[in-house]
Amino acid sequence: MVSYGTIWPTGCFLQQIIAGEEKFDYSRAARFSFFGCFYVAPTINIWLTIAGRIWPKNDIKSAMIKAIVEQISYTPFAMVSFYFGMSLLEGKNMDAAKQEVSSKFLPTYKVGAVIWPVLQTINYTLIPERNRIPFVSICSLMWSSFLAYMNRKEKILQN
Repeated sequence: MVSYGTIWPTGCFLQQIIAGEEKFDYSRAARFSFFGCFYVAPTINIWLTIAGRIWPKNDIKSAMIKAIVEQISYTPFAMVSFYFGMSLLEGKNMDAAKQEVSSKFLPTYKVGAVIWPVLQTINYTLIPERNRIPFVSICSLMWSSFLAYMNRKEKILQN
């Protein structure tokens, strides 16, 4: 939880640097920290534990199955939760949160569908089980930067 509470706001800060924002938005980074710590960390830990028990082998076939099942089951739930949860943390109402999910879920999912199955196949075949969560954490740094971009997309386009 501590690592995701650090990784997610770091990804938010990276996005702000890449976007050339003049001042850091610390409250936004705090929301990312909260979400990463209290939502992402526990859910990814549970998913990796369940996947490891259902498909204990570290062969390519099991890895691909885990990656595909994750993309179909965990990923959509996580993305909807991200957009909905961050909207509420930003003080938006339920209708605005639903609109955020509606407009950003599919574009984000398409990118994730290309990236995460490859990363998770590597994770499940080449990375020892004790290092799988740290590996996903490193990947999550880049992913959280992308999510920070998508989360701010309309604000970036307005400037």
